[in-house]
Amino acid sequence: MTDSLIDIQRKDLHRALINEGLYVITDSKYGRAATNSDAASLSSRRIGLCLAEVLGVPEGKRMAAQTIGSKFEELIADYVDKTFTKLQHLRPGWWKVEDLGNRGHAKAESFAQYEHLAHLAHLTETDRGLKTALGNDYVVSPDVVVSRHLVTDEEINIDGRVFVGDESSLCSDIRQNEGKKPILHASISAKWTIRSDRAQNSRTEALNLIRNRKGRLPHIVVVTNEPVPERIASLALGTGDIDCVYHVALYELQKAVSDYSIATGTDASLEMLSTLIEGKRLKDISDLPLDLCV
Repeated sequence: MTDSLIDIQRKDLHRALINEGLYVITDSKYGRAATNSDAASLSSRRIGLCLAEVLGVPEGKRMAAQTIGSKFEELIADYVDKTFTKLQHLRPGWWKVEDLGNRGHAKAESFAQYEHLAHLAHLTETDRGLKTALGNDYVVSPDVVVSRHLVTDEEINIDGRVFVGDESSLCSDIRQNEGKKPILHASISAKWTIRSDRAQNSRTEALNLIRNRKGRLPHIVVVTNEPVPERIASLALGTGDIDCVYHVALYELQKAVSDYSIATGTDASLEMLSTLIEGKRLKDISDLPLDLCV
C-alpha cells in the first residue's frame, strides 16, 4: 500500500530531526540520554532512551538548546506547510505558514483579529503610566502561525453570480480592502521539551490570544517532543486555553512508555498517557493537518 502524504511528511520530519542534529543520544554526567530528555531525571532519561531507540536516533554531539528550539520551530512550520496547505479540498483558501520564532518584531498584531494591539503598543511606549498599568500582558508572539489571505470581490462573485457589492459586507474580515490584514487561522507553539518553569508560557500566550482578539479565535495548539507523560500533562490537562497538544511521535511514545512500564513495573506514566489520549488532550502530529481543516 502506498504511503499517504501525511505519513511521508511525518517520516520526513523524524528524519530531519535526526539529520539536522536536533535529535541525538549523548553522554551526560547522569548517563546516556536523548536530547529531548531531562538527563537529571531517571524516568525522563529512560523513557527518552526507549523512544529514541524506537525512532532509530543515533549517538551524537548535543546541539545548543536555543539552536534546537529555533530549528524545531522551523521544521514544524515546514511540516504544516507540506501537509495542511495541500488539503484544499477540505479547507480551501490561500494559506501561508510562517515561522515567527526568529523574528522578534513579528507578533499577533500582524493579523486582522489583533491589529488593534499595534495601537496599544504605541500608546504604552509614549505613556509611561499606561505602560506601568498594562505591562506587556497583551503582547503575543507565536512560534509558528497559519494565516489566510483575504479574497477579492472577483473571487467572491464567481460564475456570474454577485454575492457582494459596494453597499454591504464592508467590514467582513475575509473581504480584501486596502489596509486590511490577513486572518490568523492558527497559532502553533513549538516546544522541543516541556519543563515546569517554561511550560506555562504557552498557556499564558494562549490566554492572551483569547482575551485580546477582535473576531474569530484561531486554533491554539502546542507541538512537542517531550517524552514524559506527566510533563506533557502539565500543559495538556484542562480545557479552555490550548486546543490540544500534539506529539511528533505519539505512536512511538506509546511503545516507549509501555516498554518502560514493563521494565520498571510501574504503570503511572502509561496510565497518564492513556488518560491524555482518551481525553483528547494529546494527539499525534499526523492529526494536526486535519484538525486545522476544522
